Amino acid sequence: MSNQVLETMKRRSSARAYSDDKLTQAELDSILKAGLQAPTGMNRQEMRFSVVSGDNPILEELDDEKRRLRGQEKQSDNFYYQAPTLVFLSAEDEFRWSKVDAGIAVQNMVLAAESLGLGTLIIGCVYDALHGEKKEYFSKALHIPEGYSFQIALAVGHKTDNKTPHEFDFENQVVIL
Repeated sequence: MSNQVLETMKRRSSARAYSDDKLTQAELDSILKAGLQAPTGMNRQEMRFSVVSGDNPILEELDDEKRRLRGQEKQSDNFYYQAPTLVFLSAEDEFRWSKVDAGIAVQNMVLAAESLGLGTLIIGCVYDALHGEKKEYFSKALHIPEGYSFQIALAVGHKTDNKTPHEFDFENQVVIL
């Protein structure tokens, strides 16, 4: 069976190299609207999006904090592989479905970006840094509303790598009852 959405999913892989080309406003708006169109538990619509340019100094501070918490040395690649745009998704602390809602929203955004010919990388590796002792500082810098917390992030841009989508073992990973 072939259809456009299924082909987009099959084609998509995590991008770890990007050109310096910025997203157009139309590209960014399309990706953000895809995230906003995602269903949420109880139709709460609690997701908030903080769009950050890849050259924003807060990203280097966040990368440093992530590495400090992990005991890692500074490397040439940062956590977002020099993507020109990042979107940080946050949601209400007390809403039990926020993590699920964030996952649904980011997947919508990834598929929208792929359909536009853009590359993406879903990012969770900064979770500890954004929930640790500097949470308040980073939340303020990323304009995460009070009572909300970081859930997941997305790097997006014009990819320059051509990574093959991952393989899976349908027979081993799926049980039909």
